[in-house]
Amino acid sequence: MEKSRYDIKDLTLAETGRQRIEWAAREMPVVKLIRERFTKEKPFKDVRISGCLHITTETANLALALKDGGANLILCASNPLSTQDDTAAALVDYGIPTNAIKGEDETTYYKHIDTALDNKPQLTVDDGADLVTIMHTKRRSLLKDVIGGTEETTTGVVRLRSMANAEQLKYPIIAVNDAQTKYLFDNRYGTGQSTIDGITRVTNILWASKKTVVCGYGWCGRGVASRAKGLGAQVIVTEVEPVRALEAAMDGFSVMPLTEAAKVGDIFITVTGDKHVIDQTHLQVMKDGAILANSGHFNVEINIPALEKMVRRKRRIRPCVDEYALKDGRHLYLLGEGRLINLAAAEGHPASVMDMSFANQALCLEYIVKNKGKLKVKVYPVPEKIDRHIARLKLDSLGIQIDTLTPEQRKYLLSWQEGT
Repeated sequence: MEKSRYDIKDLTLAETGRQRIEWAAREMPVVKLIRERFTKEKPFKDVRISGCLHITTETANLALALKDGGANLILCASNPLSTQDDTAAALVDYGIPTNAIKGEDETTYYKHIDTALDNKPQLTVDDGADLVTIMHTKRRSLLKDVIGGTEETTTGVVRLRSMANAEQLKYPIIAVNDAQTKYLFDNRYGTGQSTIDGITRVTNILWASKKTVVCGYGWCGRGVASRAKGLGAQVIVTEVEPVRALEAAMDGFSVMPLTEAAKVGDIFITVTGDKHVIDQTHLQVMKDGAILANSGHFNVEINIPALEKMVRRKRRIRPCVDEYALKDGRHLYLLGEGRLINLAAAEGHPASVMDMSFANQALCLEYIVKNKGKLKVKVYPVPEKIDRHIARLKLDSLGIQIDTLTPEQRKYLLSWQEGT
């Protein structure tokens, strides 16, 4: 492989990465089945794919399935702090060009995206829509070759739908994030567990009795709130959407405006996908010692520039923990530079839930290839047939059997004549 096609921290880490990738594979039986079929059928023979994803052991198993399916694949990171350097090295060792270094600066981050785009992709796999956005703004000459793409996360889907509404999207994309086998499990159980894991690893806090403020009660927020509650935290939820706020209240959580929660919270976790959720007005009233963490895709949910202006002294007190000594004598602690704490400080989602998310990625990419030229330029949901197929494969892998409708029940559900 040409050195110009990859950029990683240290190739000697490859063996450690291989072992960790194999460990993750144990928990990814659906992706394993798909990989075995792809190896035989080669659905991506000579198809160029550029992927902008978190470079983790779970992503590696998806990448190997695509490679074995015949793809000419290149990868880059979708977040500067989410890369596992040993995984990146192993991917290069497997023959998959990878451009990702944990802690890379902004210039390097976008240079790596450009390198991935040099592959002149026919398919794109994105997590946050940075790669798609760069292609639509600075690398527009590449658009003519693209068949379609997939998007992994809520933030990316929001950006892509905005592009589509503005008539700026130039090729069809499937919103993998919106599959039931993705958001009901990855977003809820994956984000819930891995966020708590990341915060615990870098702070070693005891969750019991901590007033934990969860900003946002979408599927990710639901997961974080339930896991924190399970550890004994006193969970407060803040929301802007009335139905979700009501649901949080019915689930047993305190619900209040963030201006009020800011005064009492010990730990603050943002999971909204929006900008400056925690703003200067909130930072000004937080108690001494409050901990701030983000589990949304981009590092904009906490107003870090405002925090920087309030600071008297800043220091790295623990790995991934920055202490902000404020001019008024208080101390606030920002985790993971405000980036995805579950990946910046831990290993991201457990492989078992990523098994379903990446099965969706693999099968949706195959669907796009099979339907080349037939899809309109818009953001599509995951085909229901794919979603249900993945659910059944996962149930089979868990040894779980379910009932089926009888002919009489099917007839009843399709009829309208029968009543009381």
